[in-house]
Amino acid sequence: MTSASPVPSSIPPPWTHCGHGADPQTDPVGCRGVHVGGHTACLAHLPEADRTAYLAALSPGADIEHRGTTFTPDLLAQLINVLRDATGRPHFGAAGFRRVTFTGAADFDGATFTGYAGFDGATFIGSASFEATFTGYAGFDGATFNSEAWFGGATFNSQAWFGEATFNSQAWFDGATFNSIAGFDRATFGDAGFDWATFTSDAGFDGATFTGDAEFNRARFEKVSHVGPLVCGGRVVLDGAVFQEPVTVEIAARRVSCARTRWASTATLHLRYAELDLRDAVFEYPVLVAARPDLFHRRLEPPGPLSEAELFGLNPGMRLVSAGGVDAAHLVLHDVDLSGCRFAGAVHLDQLKVDGWCTFATTPTGWDRRFPWRWSRRSTLSEEHHWRARTAGSSARGWTPPPPDTPELKPAAVAALYRQLRKSLEDGKNEPDAADFYYGECEMRRHDTVRPFGERVLLTAYWALSGYGLRATRALGWLVAAMATTIAVMVLWGLPANDPKPQTTGQQVGTGQDLTLTTDTPDPRNPTSALSERVTTERFEKGLRVVINSVVFRSSGQDLTTLGTYTEMTSRLAEPVLLGLAVLAIRSRVKR
Repeated sequence: MTSASPVPSSIPPPWTHCGHGADPQTDPVGCRGVHVGGHTACLAHLPEADRTAYLAALSPGADIEHRGTTFTPDLLAQLINVLRDATGRPHFGAAGFRRVTFTGAADFDGATFTGYAGFDGATFIGSASFEATFTGYAGFDGATFNSEAWFGGATFNSQAWFGEATFNSQAWFDGATFNSIAGFDRATFGDAGFDWATFTSDAGFDGATFTGDAEFNRARFEKVSHVGPLVCGGRVVLDGAVFQEPVTVEIAARRVSCARTRWASTATLHLRYAELDLRDAVFEYPVLVAARPDLFHRRLEPPGPLSEAELFGLNPGMRLVSAGGVDAAHLVLHDVDLSGCRFAGAVHLDQLKVDGWCTFATTPTGWDRRFPWRWSRRSTLSEEHHWRARTAGSSARGWTPPPPDTPELKPAAVAALYRQLRKSLEDGKNEPDAADFYYGECEMRRHDTVRPFGERVLLTAYWALSGYGLRATRALGWLVAAMATTIAVMVLWGLPANDPKPQTTGQQVGTGQDLTLTTDTPDPRNPTSALSERVTTERFEKGLRVVINSVVFRSSGQDLTTLGTYTEMTSRLAEPVLLGLAVLAIRSRVKR
């Protein structure tokens, strides 16, 4: 798009400068007048008889030039009435209303402008309604609308320019059709609606500011390559909108809604401050959603950063709040806060690309005052927060409750979300976060009452011993406890009172008979002394040697009591498993 709207050449005489206006040499765009009955004045200043004569000379389709004139509602009605054609609709040829002031309601509904329609710099004190057809150029650059502005159903067959226009109240372009360039660069809006609008060519909102909401429900952007950068103090609603061509969208707003938006080609969404809703959006080609870390700058003249005064004090990062119902195979997220995102209902989450610094929700922090535990730190999905807040009762402290009317998910459904997203993170070489999602998947399977009881028992044991092979401190703690217990059993009951010594036995025989001797080691004797007397350095050293050998599947070779023998056998089975779980947990955290 060009940096400024093209201004058509001035309409030729008989229009002249109004004698009541400024000097035409110093103010060439000042008040224009007409020459009637020896009087040269603008329409508002002509004598009544001359004004009547001038109006009587007009016919539908006539060219008019009333630049700088002040129109009261009555005067505007008189002008429009004489331009009505056989259908009763106003018909303008070339219409010059630059810098005009409309003191009341300006109603141009049903009008047709077959030539240039210039309202640049006009001021609309009352409401303005333009449900009209503009065949030629339509210029509203710098116009000021102090009340409602209605362009619903308007058709712009040529260029339409609203650059630096100011809409101090509501501006509605619902159902409008822009068949050529539509320029809203550096315009200022209160609330604005473009629902069902169609942009068949480029639409420029470079530097536009919306103090309220900007609504583009079901709008069609057929050949638009760039939307924004724009700043909105409220919501930008693109629900049901269609983008036919590759497009870049740059928006700074509190909320951006793209529910059911269809992206028929590649797209890039650079957002600041926004909570983004992508429910049921359709991605036919790759779409990148990324947080913009620095200020947006105007693409056109004059260059410079956009003011974000409407968003002062907010976190400039962007947050995705819902991806339900989307096919995530073409979705790419970069530097997005996913802590409150609901993924339920999305498909192909295993193909979602999560890049940059994307963050998820975490478990509650701190110790529970009622129970001596705390949740281990890990990344979680908001769906798990909602499920625990619904089902955990008094122990749900710190878990985020679901928004109203959020459907309840079963643990199996949450486990499926964890499983698909874990695959996505693994494909992106994000092993630590993928490990957290494996933990979440196992947690949901453990709490799924539909699963077989035996499977849930195994998962519970797996969780208790090592946090599903992901909590090294838990596995090492159990290992140390098991070793300490084994040492204690060995010192107190497993080691015999004294190490058995081999004994040789035989029978006395006569001369000439063979002598048979048998050497054997007697069974270890259980210690009988007081327990306190059994705790000695020597017995501790022997017990420690037994335990260390058992961790690596080796027999200590130490003579043991019956209880000590079975204790060693048990430790040789359990303690290596606990050591393996600890090694597995450490690897899951350092693997890249």
